[in-house]
Formats: sequence, C-alpha cells, structure tokens
Amino acid sequence: MHKPYLIDDLKFDLRVYVLVFGVDPLRVFMFKEGLARFATETYTGPAKANLDNLFMHLTNYAINKTSGNFVKNSDVDDDGGSKRTLTTVLEFMEENEPNFSKEDMLEKIEDICTKTVIAVQPALSHAYRTCQPDDLENSMCF
Repeated sequence: MHKPYLIDDLKFDLRVYVLVFGVDPLRVFMFKEGLARFATETYTGPAKANLDNLFMHLTNYAINKTSGNFVKNSDVDDDGGSKRTLTTVLEFMEENEPNFSKEDMLEKIEDICTKTVIAVQPALSHAYRTCQPDDLENSMCF
C-alpha cells in the first residue's frame, strides 16, 4: 500500500471476529468489538535501507512483542498500547478525521464480512454436509 493510514505514525491492522453458526440457512454473527495490532517502529515508506525492519512494516503480535518499543496495555481501554480495541481506533478516527463515522465504518465492515461468508457458503455447506450428513438443523455447526 503506497500511503497507509497511520495512527501515531505507526502502521496497524484491524481484527474483526465473525462467527458462523449455521450454513443452511446461513447464520452469521459479527462481534461488536475487535482488535487493532500496531507496528512498533515509526513508519516510513519502503526503501532499500528499511525493507528488513519488520517492526516498521509488519503488525504481527508475534513479531512486535519482541521489540523494545512494544507497549503493553494497562487495561482494555488503553488507547496508546501496541494492541488496542477496534472501538478505540474507530473513535480516534472519528475524532481526528473529518467526515468519518464510526457507525458507517462498522456497517461497511459488516457488509464486507457478510459478502465474504456468502461467497463461500456453498463450499461451507458442502463441507459441513460431508462431515455431518444427519444434522439437518445445523445443531453442531459453529
């Protein structure tokens, strides 16, 4: 990504959790809370001199927890740690970005998640029916 959106000059990613609790009919639940994982080095665009700086370019917890800059959160609502809640990040964006709406963003994320699961529903249904042919009510589906 040429110019990623940064918070505190750090790259981050968002983790959204979706539960599929039925495949036929399709039943999906998106959790209202998620997780944001932050890189631990100030971001500058990729260059020959910094391509091997994993702490700058990647947001994986397994990598960044070993950084000297990793900030462990003191509580779940901490808005300055290396791991933050989805709500904290969206509220930051709402406060700092004109025309940004947390509710609109959550609706768009939910729409993407729904469409993604719909796209794979036939394969999910087939795989489930192969493993559980007698479960007509999806009672074992989770």
